[in-house]
Amino acid sequence: MNDMTPITTTLKDWETDQEVRWCPGCGDYAILKAVQRTLPQLGADPAKTVFVSGIGCSSRFPYYIESYGFHTIHGRAPAFATGIKLASPELDVWLVTGDGDGLSIGGNHLMHVLRRNVNMQIMLFNNEIYGLTKGQASPTSREGTRSPSTPYGSVDHPARPAAFALGSGARFVGRGFDVSKNLPDVLKAAHAHQGAAFVEIFQNCIVYNKDVFDAFAAPKGAEDRQLWLQDGEPMLFAGGTQGIALDREALRLKVVDVADGDWQSAGVIVHDVKNRSVAHMLVEMPFGPFPMALGVLYDDPRPTFEAAVAEERAKASAGKEANLAKLLATGQTWTVSGTAQDPI
Repeated sequence: MNDMTPITTTLKDWETDQEVRWCPGCGDYAILKAVQRTLPQLGADPAKTVFVSGIGCSSRFPYYIESYGFHTIHGRAPAFATGIKLASPELDVWLVTGDGDGLSIGGNHLMHVLRRNVNMQIMLFNNEIYGLTKGQASPTSREGTRSPSTPYGSVDHPARPAAFALGSGARFVGRGFDVSKNLPDVLKAAHAHQGAAFVEIFQNCIVYNKDVFDAFAAPKGAEDRQLWLQDGEPMLFAGGTQGIALDREALRLKVVDVADGDWQSAGVIVHDVKNRSVAHMLVEMPFGPFPMALGVLYDDPRPTFEAAVAEERAKASAGKEANLAKLLATGQTWTVSGTAQDPI
């Protein structure tokens, strides 16, 4: 949880006077509204909230949130956000990035903000394409994706953002998609987490990668292919008729049928947000044979980077006088005397 006193706001308090400009039908509109509706429920204070972004379609976000905001350099938003949090740890920092901004030029910076565990919410909008620069294949584009940069189909094996986050040492990993009614719940859980909270949000690019997520994220008809995870609840989907179990011999997950609601007999796993090993399995599940795992996949807090830095500073300065003149005069010093005419 971020250190701030809750205040009462409404959706209107978080809307700016800027014209929201994305392509008509872009999933970013839905994500923007989800965030703007969630912030009042968190008791967030616009005067103590900062949105930081890099470069890309998603990175227009700070213009549309009535708070402090920084539209920074391609891939370097995590460095700016870390600096903000170290300078003013009481601020509530949200980092907005895309699959291109965060996982290509920004992959190094994203890795370090996660492993350091800087207390902020990180939203990575994944549309599996470069939208702002006219539809080139991105690090998350699927094999075979045809684009201006891959006219014969991409041969790259795509990066998996949630797997990347876990591999970088993230202590919170969540997933949602742009038009999901459950997205605010994932954002609330990320905000409640003490540390770097990573949320991958599947986002429809209406122009260059239209409906690529429809198999599990279509507004109607895809519910049976969504596995919404709840801590302490069995991993059920398809209206409770199927579930996820552990093949103990092969040490991998499998889909099982559930008869008459008896998920225990079917061997369905109960979700434990602190089980890192199962979280890795969930993010690696191939969609098709398996449903898409959504919600909070992993949540196991540990001390934050800025808290450790503050403690280190306090120890280093304990019992010492803050006197710059005295510091400058310490050690090897000498005085030059004489007039301007005297030889030196």
